[in-house]
Amino acid sequence: MKILVLNAGSSSQKSCLYDLGGDLQDNSQDSPAGKLPDTAPAPIWEAMVDWTHHQGFAEITVKTHRGDRWTMEIESSDRAEVITKTLATLWTGETAVIADPTAINIIGHRVVHGGAKYRESAIINADVKQAIADLAAFAPVHNPVNLAGIAICEHIFPNIPQVAVFDTAFHAHLSPAVYTYAIPYKYTEQGIRRYGFHGTSHQYCRDRAAQILQRDVKDLRLITCHLGNGCSLAAIRDGQCIDTTMGFTPLEGLVMGTRSGSIDAGILLHLLRQPDMDVDKLDRLLNRESGLLGISGMSADLRPLIAAIAEGNPQTKLAIDVFVHRLRSHIGAMVASLGGLDAIVFTAGIGENAAIIRALTCENFEFLGLHLDQQLNEQRPIDCDIATADSQVRVLVIHTQEDWEIARECWSAEEKGKRKKEKANS
Repeated sequence: MKILVLNAGSSSQKSCLYDLGGDLQDNSQDSPAGKLPDTAPAPIWEAMVDWTHHQGFAEITVKTHRGDRWTMEIESSDRAEVITKTLATLWTGETAVIADPTAINIIGHRVVHGGAKYRESAIINADVKQAIADLAAFAPVHNPVNLAGIAICEHIFPNIPQVAVFDTAFHAHLSPAVYTYAIPYKYTEQGIRRYGFHGTSHQYCRDRAAQILQRDVKDLRLITCHLGNGCSLAAIRDGQCIDTTMGFTPLEGLVMGTRSGSIDAGILLHLLRQPDMDVDKLDRLLNRESGLLGISGMSADLRPLIAAIAEGNPQTKLAIDVFVHRLRSHIGAMVASLGGLDAIVFTAGIGENAAIIRALTCENFEFLGLHLDQQLNEQRPIDCDIATADSQVRVLVIHTQEDWEIARECWSAEEKGKRKKEKANS
């Protein structure tokens, strides 16, 4: 079975192709083709499109499992044109890995916002597309480009099923007490509530953590920390997310690379009353000019900030101190929501690579019986436990595999569709 995954951002497009062998249609216990691999396989083809480096140009990089690599810069801001050209490298040129587009069995799309309606991934049809379009009001940067990717694939791969994997679906089980804001309830009825994001990453890390610990996921109390340019936490109990830090938008919660995270709403009112401020400027300030970049005045990237601390730069030290303080504070809130903690998971760019952030975060939770093995922590660990043997709370570093999680959701959606069809025909 060949699964194509599209993961669209506002100014980038990641794509990859998994070849799982067989058709994975037979779900009998005797058939190895009826079971997904326990760990994520490497894609046989990967592509990245980046529109940020050179205005008006798209930089395309394609690589295959054979080691082939192809790069090109196209003078175009037309997403459909660029993605069409990128996907054509699947079956043409030196990076070809399939004979033609019909070799693809199913296509998965990361869709940022599924609202309250979509509590799981869905086979894409006219109703799903309309819902994604309607929810663009809540995710104006992401949902339209997700929808564009779906339209492109409908043109290139007609009659091949597509699946929408919603970032918000993993958080669909939040209780009203968690998702309701303390504003007049009529706005909650209009859809203004906490939704949560980074769902595919949190879901993957939940399952991978259970594998590493050799525990049933439903018996674990987990806090998954997705720490990249965007940052969020999820509190997971009985296999479900019961609390998270992002809310109505991905702006709420932790301090991030360029996003402020949660701040006093009165500050926004104060800023909007300034003569040189308007809504668009405030949007840019909060989403693109704040966070680590805003405090440090240097970078949204943690690495140069850590280097600058060693040179005695107080502003960068403050940026990291604020980042860690907010992270500890929200982890504490998640522990309270869970009523205890079995394991904490660090993932994404900062979570996987910044040993100092893991160490600073964990040192304030020794009262829970959490003890970090400092030597393991410094060894660039991936998919392993870095707590000491006697620690009562396990500490995991997991390499998040969002694209593989999307592929798994495609397979699950296909299996559900097959069972539904068999039941209807019986």
